[in-house]
Amino acid sequence: MTEGAMKRDSHARLLSSDTVRIERLLPGPIERVWAYLTEPEKRRLWLAGGPTETKVGGKVELLFRHAELSEEGGAPPPRHEDMAQGHVNAGCVTACEPPRLFAYTWAENHGDPSEVRFELTEREDGVLLTVTHVRLDGRDALRSVAGGWHTHLDLLVDRLNGQRSPDFWEAYERVHAEYVTRPGFE
Repeated sequence: MTEGAMKRDSHARLLSSDTVRIERLLPGPIERVWAYLTEPEKRRLWLAGGPTETKVGGKVELLFRHAELSEEGGAPPPRHEDMAQGHVNAGCVTACEPPRLFAYTWAENHGDPSEVRFELTEREDGVLLTVTHVRLDGRDALRSVAGGWHTHLDLLVDRLNGQRSPDFWEAYERVHAEYVTRPGFE
């Protein structure tokens, strides 16, 4: 599978005033991709570590250490400097149908939680991962979440292909700037 095929339609789409969806075509098999979504040691390589209970009602604790996502490290931009030493999102599993569907609340420990849903579909040329994030509050949240998922999923593609990843924060800032002017997100 070519890199271009895996990154086609790489930008998130705005589905409603509080919902974004983003897709990536990933190298399989589906069980491998499922492991990168649910196993903390694999998930920490592209998103965040932390314990995960893969059952409805189970707890999810995402420990973000963005500087550890690439060989270069990197520092967050000033608006995210509160994440320099790490950041924790706690949630509760709302759907779990291995290896096709995993969903949980996002950031319950930070106030009004949103919810993220991961759907995996086998294709001839790989595994389609669809991420839908709902109940986002306002344009800033939509842009931040779209840019974050865009960047994290690019890192997942790199990891699944055994490639080095760029500095997370530099990549995020570049992508976030695109969403600020993207139709629907502006």
